[in-house]
Amino acid sequence: MKDLSRQLEQRRQKNLYRERRVLDSPQGVEITIDGKQLLSFCSNDYLGLANHPDVIAAFHRGLDQYGAGSGAAHLVTGHSRAHHALEEALADFTGRPRALLFSTGYMANLGVMSALLGRGDHVFEDRLNHASLLDGARLSEAKLRRYAHNDMDQLAAALSSAPKGESLVATDGVFSMDGDIAPLAALSETAARHAAWLMVDDAHGLGVLGRNGRGSVDAAGLDGQAVPILVGTLGKAFGTFGAFVAGSEALIETLIQSARTWIYTTALPPAVAVATTAALAHVREDDWRREQLTQLVARFRRGAAQLGLQLTQPSTPIQPLVVGSAADAVSLSEALRERGILVTAIRPPTVPEGTARLRVTFSAAHTEAQVDRLLEGLESVISRKDAKSQRKEK
Repeated sequence: MKDLSRQLEQRRQKNLYRERRVLDSPQGVEITIDGKQLLSFCSNDYLGLANHPDVIAAFHRGLDQYGAGSGAAHLVTGHSRAHHALEEALADFTGRPRALLFSTGYMANLGVMSALLGRGDHVFEDRLNHASLLDGARLSEAKLRRYAHNDMDQLAAALSSAPKGESLVATDGVFSMDGDIAPLAALSETAARHAAWLMVDDAHGLGVLGRNGRGSVDAAGLDGQAVPILVGTLGKAFGTFGAFVAGSEALIETLIQSARTWIYTTALPPAVAVATTAALAHVREDDWRREQLTQLVARFRRGAAQLGLQLTQPSTPIQPLVVGSAADAVSLSEALRERGILVTAIRPPTVPEGTARLRVTFSAAHTEAQVDRLLEGLESVISRKDAKSQRKEK
């Protein structure tokens, strides 16, 4: 039997121990955790809709009409008119014939791959893909082959050498830890040339990129033929909960028949679907939220450059500050928290060894003054760290 206590202690010693924080307030840019008010830069609520009054009011309407829970799986008695209306709205939004609601993005990715693939088939994935895409490949029992981040030559070579069988290329649209955007046009061309499906998980692109927030696929000028399998989540830019898969009539019907993570689980509460429909209206119509995000990210990047901080290229709301060791990432995160600023330290195995980081994320609800406060906090903690290092050298 494993000594679990010893394993946990080893994680602590390596600065890899994960701890939950207890939120005492609604989600927002200013939150209360364990009784302390903090300015948060680590939420995925990119458009500031999680606590929007219209979304909350819609949630209340859904509760009044449908009650608290769905009571059953979609194929039993759990599929309400609210679910159906949201699926139709999401299909229209993404320009696909159909959409299917899942309880989480994780379940959507597992469900798609296990329904479409099996032994003798092949999945090709970017090395920086989200864990749910990797686990989906494993659950499907298809052969998983990973290519170097955004390396189209390596992907093409792997596809060319693959034995016979179904092939699926899966990628994040926006990579969740680095914030960069996948080369979707090249991926689409490469997949099509080798008769492979292309599946894009656009969890961090929908709502933020593209026309009216239609995501990274739309921003790349690609349609449903170029990207036949589109996965989106509703708990990030949409501010609610759940996920969906959008695609052809045949794809969605296949998932209804075969996706175990959809068939064998209770449907989302209908009130969540009503609230998400209200959020979708803001995603489509509130271009000012995306403009605000663009301006805030640019302000942060200018300020970070003036501080001598090394940032990668992405212009998305995910701005990683890579510091190297897990200990340094934890130390910087704790120092910022002492100053009332919450930025999560991301450590292995979530990111590769030696690339621990502060994952700074922005919301349209942030103000320029709050971005400046973050920059001032970073300047202060980095100066303190440098001073300590100099004292040690002496």
